[in-house]
Amino acid sequence: MAVAKKDQERIGYAWMYGTQARKDGKERAVPEYWNEHAEAWLQGFDGVPLAGAGTSKPVSDQLQAEFDEEALSKPGT
Repeated sequence: MAVAKKDQERIGYAWMYGTQARKDGKERAVPEYWNEHAEAWLQGFDGVPLAGAGTSKPVSDQLQAEFDEEALSKPGT
């Protein structure tokens, strides 16, 4: 089943907001705003990979520490 690009974006955002809610220690209850994409929100909350998202790795909470400081200090690179 084909999904419109805007719907794909909304599903992605619902998943991300669900993931963030879990990190923030909120309860597993879909906010009214995300009711249309509740399944994606719950998948994000539960840490289930988003269907069709491929094999992307999650962003580390320590991302900044993983960057090479010298590479970051060079302008234009």
